[in-house]
Amino acid sequence: MTGTVLLAFAAVTILVVAVLAVVWARTRRVVTTPAERAVHSTLHTASLAARPLRRGLDASSATEAAVHLRMLLAEAQAVALVDADGTLLAWDGPFESLADRMHDAAARAVAEERRVLVGHRDLAPGPRDLAARALIAQPLVIEGVGVAGVLGVVTTTTPGPALLGAITEVARYACSQLELAELDASRARLDRAELRALRAQISPHFIYNALNTVASFVRTDPDRARELLLDFADFTRYSFRATGEYTLLADELRNIDRYLTLERARFGNALEVRLQVAPEVLNVTLPFLALQPLVENAVRHGIAGTSTRTGTITITAADEGTDCVISVEDDGVGMDPELLRSGTLDSIAESEHGSGVKESAHVGLANVDDRLRAAFGNDYGLVVETAPGAGTKVSMRVPKFRAGIRP
Repeated sequence: MTGTVLLAFAAVTILVVAVLAVVWARTRRVVTTPAERAVHSTLHTASLAARPLRRGLDASSATEAAVHLRMLLAEAQAVALVDADGTLLAWDGPFESLADRMHDAAARAVAEERRVLVGHRDLAPGPRDLAARALIAQPLVIEGVGVAGVLGVVTTTTPGPALLGAITEVARYACSQLELAELDASRARLDRAELRALRAQISPHFIYNALNTVASFVRTDPDRARELLLDFADFTRYSFRATGEYTLLADELRNIDRYLTLERARFGNALEVRLQVAPEVLNVTLPFLALQPLVENAVRHGIAGTSTRTGTITITAADEGTDCVISVEDDGVGMDPELLRSGTLDSIAESEHGSGVKESAHVGLANVDDRLRAAFGNDYGLVVETAPGAGTKVSMRVPKFRAGIRP
């Protein structure tokens, strides 16, 4: 009986080993064929070239990318990158004495927006460059932008259709990365423009009232006036800082506290503020001045429009798993919820009181909504809850962590 069991166990073991051997052999054949290895190597090299090009075309990115672009062109002995003005940014490989010829060919390629090929007879190479048979200047043309630069190639063989086709494809790939770099730069310029618009919106509506408030205490309570003036200086220093598109929630709340200190001095007991912030979300990163317009709108439209009672503003920041949810709520006049069904903040602005207020509300809330969506995606815009006579609550959801976004 025991011998039968051992035989059965041995047979099962041999079967398992055989199955594993077959699976290993098949897997090895699938992922380690020369063709698969070549494709993997090419894709890896292309990704290495893409990283510097995504920063745009300059001397630093060109030097990093030229090495990998040369590897993508197996028949190329040297690769050069030239900007649209004809400046040689990088040269990888031998035949550097042909740089002047590359400059001339690149200038023609830029002017005519076509590939320029200089053959052996026209190269007039020196003694060290006799092996060079051709020089190719391929323009890097970005649709809607124009020529961003030139990909230059030096070969020791007469270029055939295969090499010329490969140069065209590598140039097209480089153009796609430069186009993404231009889009990134355009988005950054737009973000900076929106931030400047938001700062411009803050200054006329708040600074005038703040200075009037400080002035009102100069004679009656000089110490209070001095403290308020220091708060005002810190507020403006933070709001108009020159660097950084993002900030920490803790820093944003600290600046809002300065703002509310000045507003409480103005409204007195008519303004009450409640703060409910989970300590674990204080280091969450959000767009710079994303919270300030929400609080300012709550004061201006929720409180300033009600002169017969005390107004309350509640600011909350809650930990919700991978996200942080921040809301600003007032118990002011509110607005018609039908306006929210259009899905735009333009309609919200139309419901505010007075023409000047309408414009500033649109600039503030719409600006924040656009910047949240640009930074984190369309799932992270503003959410507004309101009803006539029931106040307004504006909320934003911010991811606790997002790669590439730091204060």
